[in-house]
Amino acid sequence: MRLTGGRVFDPNKGFVLRDVYTKDGLIAEEADGETLDVSGCYVIPGLTDLHFHGCRGADFSDGDPAGLQTMADYELSRGVTQICPAGMTLDVPQLEKICRTAAEHKAHARSGADLVGVNLEGPFLSQAKKGAQNGAWIRDPDPALLLRLKELSGGLVKLVSLAPEAPGAIDFIRQVKDQVRVSVAHTACDYDQALAAFDAGAKQATHLFNAMNPFAHRAPGPIGAASDSDCMVELICDGIHIHPAVIRAVFKLFAGRVIIISDSLRACGMPDGQYELGGQDIFVKGPLATLADGTIAGSITDLMGGMVRAVGYGVDLHAAVTAAAVHPAQALGIYDRYGSLDVGKIANIVILNSDFSLQNVIFHGKISV
Repeated sequence: MRLTGGRVFDPNKGFVLRDVYTKDGLIAEEADGETLDVSGCYVIPGLTDLHFHGCRGADFSDGDPAGLQTMADYELSRGVTQICPAGMTLDVPQLEKICRTAAEHKAHARSGADLVGVNLEGPFLSQAKKGAQNGAWIRDPDPALLLRLKELSGGLVKLVSLAPEAPGAIDFIRQVKDQVRVSVAHTACDYDQALAAFDAGAKQATHLFNAMNPFAHRAPGPIGAASDSDCMVELICDGIHIHPAVIRAVFKLFAGRVIIISDSLRACGMPDGQYELGGQDIFVKGPLATLADGTIAGSITDLMGGMVRAVGYGVDLHAAVTAAAVHPAQALGIYDRYGSLDVGKIANIVILNSDFSLQNVIFHGKISV
């Protein structure tokens, strides 16, 4: 396929006017098949969501193969061509179940976005900052449990969230950092505790600002520690979790290190109503999802919607695409195959109209949407 006339995303140069070629499912130096005129459109890599729980009534924590397939199909329809779904804080048998479900899906899936990882957002978190996590199943960091879950997933467990103040957390990071990417999350830690985690090998901060101490002028907390490290930071850009002014500030303070995530729930793509998250009821009205006590319980905006909203809030389009396509692929260790339109990579491509609405999704070199 030849894509002609579009403004093509380049990680280093911005958007350039050039043709894009695909052949045998890969980005190529020459084309096979049809020509698609995308004049006036933006041509960007397919997005990677490394932190979302569900959509269209399904949730990864259910451990349901049909539900995971529903999630993969919906995400692909929205230009999210790679997925790394996140589990909640669950009991051990259910954690084992979701990992086995992921391995089976990877082995047998025939449609939907590529499953490129599993994100364990829990159970090694803080009771004080559990947010919408189920406190009954929070436990101290356990390297043996994590590695067993990774084995059950067929190696798909790529991320694990951790509260640095938990007993044994720093030793845990040192033991697993070369096998799983550790992200600071759901934590009541201070600046020094967070910095110790980053120094020990943690490489990410989960949904920055949410479920952690704030960034204050005398107590910079984990946000200040993240700024003083080289870690990447996740950011929810649905307009609910983070004020637009703060979104703009994060893209300045953490320039080149932002990962846009959706943190979407099973209610994403569904009408208002009552749903479930990690064994707890959630209530959705408009763009807001909460627990019964009013605690924000995740997002109902998918990653493409969050990226477009970030642009609407004043974030440069190139920076937003980088944060939704390049950086998550790099964090998951899949940038050699995904995340840019370089020759040799898998031809997962999104065509956006000039108003950033979705025109086409090209998946493995074939038009999917």
